[in-house]
Amino acid sequence: MSTQFPDDFKCPISLEIMSDPVILSSGHTFDRVSIQRWLDSGHRTCPITKLPLPEHPCLIPNHALRSLISNYTLVSPSKSQPCSQPQTLVSALTSPSSPIGTKLDSLTHLAGLTKRDSSLRRKLTESGAVPAVLKFVDSEDPVLQEKALSLLLNLSLDDDNKVGLVAEGAVNRVVKILRVGSPDCRAIAATIITSLAVVEVNKATIGAYPDAIPALVRLLIAGKGREKKEAATALYAICSFTDNRRRAIDCGAVPILINLLDLGLERAIEVLGLLVKCKEGREEMMKVNGCVKVLVKVLKNGSSRGVQYGLYTLNCLCNYSESFCFEARKQGVLGICMGLVEEENEKIQRYLSNLVQTLSGNHAIG
Repeated sequence: MSTQFPDDFKCPISLEIMSDPVILSSGHTFDRVSIQRWLDSGHRTCPITKLPLPEHPCLIPNHALRSLISNYTLVSPSKSQPCSQPQTLVSALTSPSSPIGTKLDSLTHLAGLTKRDSSLRRKLTESGAVPAVLKFVDSEDPVLQEKALSLLLNLSLDDDNKVGLVAEGAVNRVVKILRVGSPDCRAIAATIITSLAVVEVNKATIGAYPDAIPALVRLLIAGKGREKKEAATALYAICSFTDNRRRAIDCGAVPILINLLDLGLERAIEVLGLLVKCKEGREEMMKVNGCVKVLVKVLKNGSSRGVQYGLYTLNCLCNYSESFCFEARKQGVLGICMGLVEEENEKIQRYLSNLVQTLSGNHAIG
């Protein structure tokens, strides 16, 4: 089964498809279980570069890659049709005289082939096929549009393609889909934003598009389950760039994210954990009635990662506002913290210690 996936989805250690990809300080991505086993064995070098690592290496979740892997099968084209040579498919796709049915078949086959073949993804972008793919992303035919988006998502998997796709105008088309596409197309479009944002320079470029962040925020409101999750993932990817945090806050993302978090979308706490880093984000969070209760719910019921971000967000807010600190104590946060002392996660322990100190000392910087 794993041979049907792109090599980028496989852990360099286990050679299996990654379920929880994390980035080591060397810049390489591994499945969490595999790299943790490597570290637990006493190794303090990167398995690939052999460069030394810190005594307590930090494992940064690769949300973009995890999202792409999870959506891989959801954009899988039909396997019932015979496969043509890639060059023939590209020619049919780009030829003005090709019938629409032939172009659709070409998109379908190319989407399937490019999922498995990174060299074909590069060849396809070099062949000048990207403008044709983007033209079909603009199509009013929802079937053509979805196949074109699936192909565009696959092309975006390679880091070497990401900047070029943005330069070709991919973001403008994808943002339009976020606004007016079908539910499936909107979910794929949000995933493409996540993929393109893996490259640092693209975060600023995407955020600068007038309707990019507003479209993602609207999707948080109007989208269905998968759309909301992919929109939150995309916001997390681009909001590591400071200016984009303020743009998201200005679009009203904070109360929407808190409401979604209350409804069980844990990805929302990760975005809030970025927005709380700026003053505007903290002020918006303090305006939301019941914010403390929602964050407390995360500490009680969240995953390890959710608890980590919940602790961090609470500590930032308690440090900023004495009244918020008082409310957190009133909601029993100190007692909840005492129940988390056995957690082995290094970040949870650090954030837990910081929050306990803040609540005990009642420090406020606001």
